[in-house]
Amino acid sequence: MRTGEGTTSRELSAVNAHRYALAAMLAWVGMAAVDAHAQALPAPKEFYFDQDRSSTRPVAAIAGSGEALVDRLASTVQRDPNAVEARAQLAAIAMAGGRRALGEELYQTALHAPNAGAPRRQIEWNYGWDLLRAGDPARALAQWSGLVNGRPAAPDWLPPTLALVLWRLDRKDEAVKWYAAAVRTWPDQWGAGADFARLLPAWRDDERATLAEVQSAWQAKPPAWP
Repeated sequence: MRTGEGTTSRELSAVNAHRYALAAMLAWVGMAAVDAHAQALPAPKEFYFDQDRSSTRPVAAIAGSGEALVDRLASTVQRDPNAVEARAQLAAIAMAGGRRALGEELYQTALHAPNAGAPRRQIEWNYGWDLLRAGDPARALAQWSGLVNGRPAAPDWLPPTLALVLWRLDRKDEAVKWYAAAVRTWPDQWGAGADFARLLPAWRDDERATLAEVQSAWQAKPPAWP
């Protein structure tokens, strides 16, 4: 379970007490829409062997849970504008609690902070998942596409994740090509007998079901390489 997914509306009230809601709405209104069909991705590489554990985990600047955690994060962010990781952690809690506008503002502010460099990749990875789970696969793709040519150069999470989001955007041919990259890399894991529950324990059931559709399309017509 992602950090804060069980947080209630009452627990998030502390965030509003620190006056982020108005700023969040202004940021949301001014945010440009992403044209998912015009957004180009590079072709998949042959293999994706690189581990990327520092990126593919929830941001956890402060330990805790519930209202006490929200209070501590909100106080930290209010006191220190450069508390990038605390801001991103609070953003994830807000998004999980249905406060999307607030979460958007917090994520955007964290990503545009002067000191966002070190945790930026991790924040973008998490932001993408929160956008996908908020029903916005186009902007999820926008976050993840910025990580395609980063470091590490060929992260192992990228092929199945892009296959998922591209399929949901009805870019099915591209989705199958990205899934094929996962199969080329680890054929014993991602081939016909793939156990998605074991491979993707943090994914939701509907996300694994979508990837199973991609896998079926790959099995029906595996794309040639290159």
